[in-house]
Amino acid sequence: MDSLAEDLSTMARRPLTDAHVAMMRAVGTLKDFSAGAIVVRSGDAADRFLFVLEGDVELFDPVRGVRIGEQSLKPGQFLGEISFLSGSGSLATMRAVTDSRLLVVPRETMLGLMAANPELSDIVVSVMAARRRAMLERTVAAVTVVGQAEDRQVRHILAFAARNRLPIILHDPATDAAVDWGTACAFDPAAGPRVIFGKDEVLADATPATLAARMGLAFDQGSAQTFDVVIVGGGPAGVAAAVYAGAEGLGALVVEDLAIGGQAGTSSRIENYMGFPTGISGADLCWRGEVQAMKFGTRFAMPHRVTGIVREGSDWSLTLDNGARVLARAVVVATGVEYRRLPIPRLAEFEGLGIYYAATEVEARYCRDAEVIVIGGGNSAGQAAMYLSRTTAHVHLVVRGASLAASMSSYLLDRLHKTATITIHYETEVVGLDGERNLSSVTILDRTKGHESLIGARAVFVMVGAAPNTAWLNGRVKLDAQGFVLTGDAAGVPGTYTTSCPGIFAVGDVRAGSVKRVAAGVGEGSVVISEVWRHLNPPHDRLDVS
Repeated sequence: MDSLAEDLSTMARRPLTDAHVAMMRAVGTLKDFSAGAIVVRSGDAADRFLFVLEGDVELFDPVRGVRIGEQSLKPGQFLGEISFLSGSGSLATMRAVTDSRLLVVPRETMLGLMAANPELSDIVVSVMAARRRAMLERTVAAVTVVGQAEDRQVRHILAFAARNRLPIILHDPATDAAVDWGTACAFDPAAGPRVIFGKDEVLADATPATLAARMGLAFDQGSAQTFDVVIVGGGPAGVAAAVYAGAEGLGALVVEDLAIGGQAGTSSRIENYMGFPTGISGADLCWRGEVQAMKFGTRFAMPHRVTGIVREGSDWSLTLDNGARVLARAVVVATGVEYRRLPIPRLAEFEGLGIYYAATEVEARYCRDAEVIVIGGGNSAGQAAMYLSRTTAHVHLVVRGASLAASMSSYLLDRLHKTATITIHYETEVVGLDGERNLSSVTILDRTKGHESLIGARAVFVMVGAAPNTAWLNGRVKLDAQGFVLTGDAAGVPGTYTTSCPGIFAVGDVRAGSVKRVAAGVGEGSVVISEVWRHLNPPHDRLDVS
């Protein structure tokens, strides 16, 4: 906590200039806070930019009623972290140390100033992003969980928080810290998982959906805004479309069912993406894009699935899984594909308790120093095996085929063969799972020999098959025999990313004939906005999104 307080105070190495402050004064208002007054409460919508003119503002723990750290924000510094760009819930409570005067600028107005002044934008975005990174790296919690790591509910919450970069910390019920939280918030740490937002806000039945709603990430059923374009899917293609839509001044919303990054977000290291010679994780790549899109005003909503789409006048009405309706003048389908659930006995029983569909730091923590199995023959499976080999005792890569040469990049396959703690089992499949509450052993079958082997594995990572997420379209657009969306010539319409239904476009892995690569998805997502613009502005053909 002390480190975060220092970061909040010292990260603004490039202070806002007098000219920047003058611009904010012209559109903002002054607000006085007496000593001890709460300036920002954790969970409140980050809908204001707050600049300290006079006084002193500190990080404050409202549960214990104490100051956090020794540093504070003084005149010339501003409050907030990256949630300001999205308008979601603030992640920290801030209190005035002394009588203080702050300059308050509404979020939308401030975003307009930032769009018109790149230097102002660079300073604000850099500082706010650095503060979020500091919270994550130093395990400073915006949300506290008391529960056992083996609990399925706890694992779902931790995975959602980690993939959405929400600072969260877990305390085992038997620890002194859990007892302290139980005393402060009046609950029994041993009575089951608890998610703590504040002294008077302790949830026993929290889910990723309720967590998202509380943190301002979900789409409120009361929202009635019509967007120029709704992008369904937050993988590389969807995020790229979000960046370019925002940059072109289009009102855009991205709807994602778990976390920004999609399937690519689970990739621990992408080494063949141009511009990153030492590699970058899929999550980091998409996070940068998300911040960039938010800077331009694009909104993100999660975790939501679109369950239906119908015409409503000249707009499209999309229904979300929480019953909310979203209106859009155009829709970009970027839902990608998802790994298939294999027909293995007891698979569903162990999902989240040993069966995983992503290999990130969250999942890796549950199988440290143990044997694990990765099922799949593509780059995602290979990257997962390499990542897991760093912290596990041994990785067994189970492949149905006799070779990986046609399905995996050469550099990656070479590394797999050279890693002593990775064994590749060709022409093999998983046929059995065993364990009490959690997975403890796995049976694999060598089809060439007809021989079964028992491996004492605590985790199986399923990364096989690719099923397109198109059921929600309900026959609205033409699909190929595998369910991928047909576009352009294949759909019998002009354009590259247009579908058979005017106003609906498709990009990325969900599009029939697309190249299933991150770079290809980013390219399609950026270019599709040209076609969206022409659809929304038929008399004008002026777009240059270079």
